Amino acid sequence: MSEEQGRRRYESLRRTTQALETRAEIARAARTLFLTRGWAQTTVRDVAREAGVSVPTVYSTYGNKTGLARALADAADLSGDVPHLLAQLEDPAADPARQLAAMAGFDRRLYERSGDIIMLVREAARTEPDLATLYSDGRRRADETRVQAFSSWPDGVLRTGLDVATAVDVYAAICNIDVYVVLTGERGWSPDRVETWWGDVLTRELLNAR
Repeated sequence: MSEEQGRRRYESLRRTTQALETRAEIARAARTLFLTRGWAQTTVRDVAREAGVSVPTVYSTYGNKTGLARALADAADLSGDVPHLLAQLEDPAADPARQLAAMAGFDRRLYERSGDIIMLVREAARTEPDLATLYSDGRRRADETRVQAFSSWPDGVLRTGLDVATAVDVYAAICNIDVYVVLTGERGWSPDRVETWWGDVLTRELLNAR
């Protein structure tokens, strides 16, 4: 490779790195402002000013304010570590109680790391149809994961009188962002304690005693 080719290659890498850094800085600025000022009170111009970039740069990077929120929501999904959850659910040695504990652990990680973003998207969804769809799609994907797990259990595992759909409803009533916020924010529980309690309650409420 010639010196000129090498220079062009490194210039390209530098531009890519700068673009990624700019993208990350805009996302950090958006998250800070959305959470401190609220969705409705934050403008794209505010985000640009906070990130130290031009307004056109924000639009070219994320499209609009909704695009920013969508990107933050996508990052929130990753924060729960989906691959780790799937590995636990697919482990042949994992019995239903361990699978429930794995799902509770995923929800704890998700809410602990990105609960503020989830609540932000839920708030914004009241006025933004695209974000309403984003929020409902996230809930639907979570339900589908639980349906798949519960449906794979042998007959007699689910608590007598429960069908899969009702079991999913019960899970959603126990392991949700509002319960997590009340226990950690108002009652002083640690995330570890919430996760352990969720696992115990889910086992009692969803499984037949062994």
